[in-house]
Parts: sequence; structure tokens; C-alpha cells
Amino acid sequence: MELLLNGLDCAHCAEKIRCEVENLPEVERAEMNFMAKKLTVQPKGEVSEELFERVCKIVSEIEPDVSVTEYGKYPEKKEADEEEPDGKVMIIRIILSAVLAAAGIIFEHIVGNEIAALVLLLLAYLTAGYDVLWLAVKNLFRGKMLDEHFLMAVASAGAFAIGEYAEGAVVMLLYQIGEYFQDYAVEKSRKSIAGLMELRPDSASVKSADGKIQRVSPENVRVGDVIVVAPGERVPLDGVLLSADCSADTSALTGESVPRTFRRGEEVMSGVINQSAVMELEVSREYGQSTVARILEMVENASARKAPAESFITKFARFYTPCVVAAAVLLAVIPMIIDGGFSAERLYPALSFLVVSCPCALVISVPLSYFGGIGGASKNGILIKGGSVIDALCKADTVVFDKTGTLTEGVFEVTEIVPAENADRILTLCAKAERFSTHPAALSVKRKAEERFGDILSEDISSEELSGMGVKADIDGKTVLAGNKRLMDKFGVVCENPEKAGTVIHLSEGGKYLGYILISDRIKPRSAEAVKRLKQFNMKTVMLTGDREAAAREIGEKAGIDKVYSGLMPDQKASILEELQKDAKGVIFAGDGINDAPVLMAADAGFAMGGIGSDAAIEAADAVIMDDDPMKIAYAMDISAKTGRIVKQNIVFALAVKLAVLILAAVRIANMWAAVFADVGVSMLAVLNAMRAGRYKPNQ
Repeated sequence: MELLLNGLDCAHCAEKIRCEVENLPEVERAEMNFMAKKLTVQPKGEVSEELFERVCKIVSEIEPDVSVTEYGKYPEKKEADEEEPDGKVMIIRIILSAVLAAAGIIFEHIVGNEIAALVLLLLAYLTAGYDVLWLAVKNLFRGKMLDEHFLMAVASAGAFAIGEYAEGAVVMLLYQIGEYFQDYAVEKSRKSIAGLMELRPDSASVKSADGKIQRVSPENVRVGDVIVVAPGERVPLDGVLLSADCSADTSALTGESVPRTFRRGEEVMSGVINQSAVMELEVSREYGQSTVARILEMVENASARKAPAESFITKFARFYTPCVVAAAVLLAVIPMIIDGGFSAERLYPALSFLVVSCPCALVISVPLSYFGGIGGASKNGILIKGGSVIDALCKADTVVFDKTGTLTEGVFEVTEIVPAENADRILTLCAKAERFSTHPAALSVKRKAEERFGDILSEDISSEELSGMGVKADIDGKTVLAGNKRLMDKFGVVCENPEKAGTVIHLSEGGKYLGYILISDRIKPRSAEAVKRLKQFNMKTVMLTGDREAAAREIGEKAGIDKVYSGLMPDQKASILEELQKDAKGVIFAGDGINDAPVLMAADAGFAMGGIGSDAAIEAADAVIMDDDPMKIAYAMDISAKTGRIVKQNIVFALAVKLAVLILAAVRIANMWAAVFADVGVSMLAVLNAMRAGRYKPNQ
């Protein structure tokens, strides 16, 4: 059961809702995604109307202003506009309360009229906090005596009771100011991610066989349908370009401001904006599997994967408030028992304790910091799947790269066929054998054969792909092998690897060795720069590849890689990664192929090169680079380091200030003004600091 909690703006209350829902006897598990306002409930049995009503009751008791609706895949965009009037009302209340409080202080300290001062300060108090007082009364009858509204009401009303009128009024005013800015910061951070929600298409223009165009929901478009995208429109679904070459703005996906040109026959990703003539696309994926849908799903679920710091703060908050409130009671009661009567002077430190008892500064700022980092990364074409990934990147000291498609472009070209006198037959047999292979090297062979001989792949050929080695095919009654030397050795075909840089495909027919095709790949323009930047983070760099030693060594030297492992099978890559993890604080792996999925999952943090990456690699990875630029891995490290520093700053700052004020209040040195700063002031500063995490701009 997935529920949207409209108006949820208190992280501490969100955690209380989650705990109470999870404690229901019919609930197996409950998860709260505060930034998406999403509550996921896993019942022990079937989802029922009774369970929904019980959850709604819990939400209304803890947060009466929050409405509960079924969580659609994408929340309504109107929500922010609907909340805007409440924000304006709060600003008016704050300004009016501040004016009344200032007038009251003037009458108290300058004019000397205490009755007028009391009236003005009481009006200021009620103007700012009437809703807090009302909720406090309701919570008292519900038994929620440790709720922040109840505690703030007791502290501020207590100040009035002992004659500290100005402090009582201003404490409530500053509390509401702090709440307003916290809500503003949370909404702003939500909107930084919500900007990605604009990628979601509202409709798609489907072209029928008779040329008519009909607007339909993207979910109703099927693979093979032809859609039309006008200039200025966003591409709603992934598809192959049928019309002429066109230009598109890909910045929403990749973070790159330079438009990209798509060629006829090339796949166009959903989410890009058409900047040229009308596009016609043949849909290649249904909406649920499209680039846009996967991006939105990853972003929506990002805050569900909590970092250790977030989990610590959540547990800390459960004990912090009861302990501080208990200390406040003892601080008030014990001296009065000793003195034998009520004393306003003895009560004052206890009221200060109650003001500091809310852990909002930590509960809001820590997840907000991680969410800001995730949002900052998404603006730069890096999708990070949670705060736990940011923590893993902060700890890592080793980066492991796949070669093909990660450090190199994955665009292979046939550069040599040996022996040359038998080149046509070698190329023809190899293309036929590799007919069903999608490996970049195989695609280059088929492309070369098509250029030279035209369509030679129409005949029915049976073939078998042998992982990490090549293919075995039956052509004209003979067994044809096309692959690396391991494949030849497996079937007893004698051959030698040439000492040349590039990928070698050996070929045999009926057990007789025919020769080889040499295929070369190009290193990506920014691979060397990315490795250099990573070394500035004191990272050790390693490359794992199934390619031959000569080709691997050449790419490794050009990129500046510290250690190169070549000729590896997929399982050998995973074994080497495990060995590296024994001596490292954390290991990052970056790859793009389906055979990289096990290694991506085994790494402490896995990067999938998403632009040409396989679905399996993207699902297995912890982060996705949308445009295949290896420099984005360095950017992700930079963002994570910055976010990690901000999280530590907020935790240390908030705990240090609160502890200091508690100690000083206990010995009657700090007054309620200091307590207000320890609560509201620290919260505002921590939240403002957290928002810095979302403002990352790579130093290019």
C-alpha cells in the first residue's frame, strides 16, 4: 500500500508516523520517504480498507493538517500551488506578531506600562502560536505529551506564568519563523528533484497507418508504434529515428548544455527536447521500461536507501526528546523538593530544557543534505540511488574500470584481416557466425561485411554464444568458431595471438584455422582527464577487461591507469574485485555491459554507463552516468565528498550547541534566548547548510 501524505513537512513527525504504522499488528513493515511524502506499508495479509483507515487515523493524530491519498506514480504538480496561500498567511502572522512583540517590549522597558506590555505581548504570542497551542491541547488529550507542539506550548506558557512575558512571546515567534524557513527549505529541495518530474510526458502523438495522428496516454503506446514529436516538444518514449537527422536538447538527462545530433536509425531517448524539424520515431520500449520512467523511479526511490548517518539520527531522535524532557522535570522538581516550595527561579532552567528538547535540526538537515547531494548530481547527469551510495563513495579509495564502453568509446572498426589473400572468406564467415551477437566487436564485423558484400545475413544459421569466448555456428554443414584464443584452445584449434593493439577475433572452419580479424577501439576523449581527477582524490585506479594484454595495456597507458588486468572472464572480474576489497576501504566499479552486472553488484558502489549501458547493468548499479562520460564519476566523488562534509558539520554543530546550552541552562548561565537559538537557530543554520549540497557545479 503506497500512500501520498500531502502537506507533510516535519521529518520528526514523519518518522513517528512510520513507527506507529509499523507497530500495527497487521503490518509487516512500513517505510517513509519524507522527501517524496510517500508512505509504503507492507501488510501481513491483504491490503484492506480497514488498514487504510487505521493508517489515516494515525496520520491525523500526529499531523492533523496532512491529507492521505493513494500514491500515484507521479504526484500532482498542483500541490505546491495549493500550499502557497498558507505560506502567505504564515508570513502575515509572523510580521504582525513581530510588530506586536516589539511594541510590547517598548512599553515594558521604555514606557514602563506593564499592563499594556502584557496585553501586546499576549496578542503577539497568540497571533504567532494559536495553532501550536490548539494542537498542544489536542495532543494532551491524545496522550502525546512529548510532541514538539506540546513541549513548545508548555515552555512558552511557562515563561508567561513566571513573569517572563517577552521571552514567552518571542520564543513562540522565533519557533514559527524557524518552522517556516524549514518548510521552505524542504519544499525547495523537493522542487530541485521535482524538476525532473517535468520529464514525465502527459501524452504521445501516435501516427496510424493511414497517416492520422492521435494523442494518447504514453502508457497506451506499444512497441513498434510510430510517434510524432513536433519541434519544442519533449520525446515521450524511447524510439528509433525514422525521419531525417535532427538536433535535440539532452540537458535534462545528461546535464550537458550542448545539443546532440541524432542520425536516422539511431535510438532517441525519451526526455530529450526536439530542437529541429518534426521527428518520427518507431517506439522501441514501452513507457514502463523507457529512459524517463526508469529515471523517475530511481529518483523517487533514492531517499529510501538511507545512509548510516540517517539511520543513526532516526534512532537518536527517539531517545533524545524523552531524555531531555525527563531531565527538565528533574531539574524543576528536585530543587523545589529540597527548598520545600515552588520557585519561579528554579522552574526557568527546566523551561529552557523543553525548548531545546526537539531534535528537528538533526532530523531535517541530515536527510536534506543527502537529498540535496542526490539532486545536485541529477542536474549533472548522474543518478545516485540513495544516501547510502554517497557514504560508500566518500569511503572508497579504489576505482575499478571496465574497458570497452567505459574508458573506450565502444565504437569498433575492422583495421586488419590476416591472411589478406583470404580476407573476403574470413570476413564473410565471421559475419555469419556473429549474426545474432550484440557485442560491439561483432557489430563492427557485420557492418564491415555489409559495406563490402551487401546483405549476406538473410540465410538461416544456428549459432551458440559462449560467454567470454565467442560464438560457435553451423554454416554449410561445417562448425565455424569465431572468438578469442580461449575459444580456439577449447576446441583444439592451434593459433597464436598477434602482438598488436586491438581486439582479435580468430576464425576456424571444420577444425581448420583460417586467420583473424583485428578490431580497434578508441579511448574516450575525457578518460585520461577523469583518471587524473580521481587520483587527486588519492584514488587507486584499476582496469579489468576480457581483451588481450596488448590492447588492454595500450588503453591503460593512455588513460593513466595504475594496474591493468586483461584476458578475464566475467567470474574472474568478480574474483579480482573481491581481492581488491580486502585491502581497500571501499571499491567503486564502473562498467556498461550485461556481463558487468555481477561485478557492479559486488562492488561497494557500482556505476553503470547508462547511455549505452544494458538494462541489467543499470538495475545492478548504485549510480547511473547518463551520457557515458567517465568524468562524471569524478564529479560524483566530488559531490559525495561535499555532501559528506555537510552532513558531519550539521551533526557536530547541532549536537555541540544543544549539549552546551543544556549544560549552561542546568547551571543557570544560559537563558531561554540561548535555548531558542539552540532549537530554532540551529535548525535554520543546519537546513541552510544542507541546501548547499544541491548547488554543485563541476569545475570544468
